[in-house]
Amino acid sequence: MLVLVGLIAAFILVAVFSNRRTRLCRWREQRGQSGSQWMCIHCGARVDGQKATPPDACFRNDG
Repeated sequence: MLVLVGLIAAFILVAVFSNRRTRLCRWREQRGQSGSQWMCIHCGARVDGQKATPPDACFRNDG
C-alpha cells in the first residue's frame, strides 16, 4: 500500500513540475563546426544553438 501511495505521489510531482512549454518537444541535434542545429521531431521546428544544449522553449507555430 505504501509503495502505491509513493508511486502516485511521484506521478503527481512529475506532472506538476514538468516544463509545459517543451512537453511535446523531442529535440534531435545535428552538430556542425561552430554549433548545432536542433530539430524538433514533433513539430519540425529548427533552431541553431550550442552543442549538447537543447532549446528550453518550444518554437512550434500554434496559430
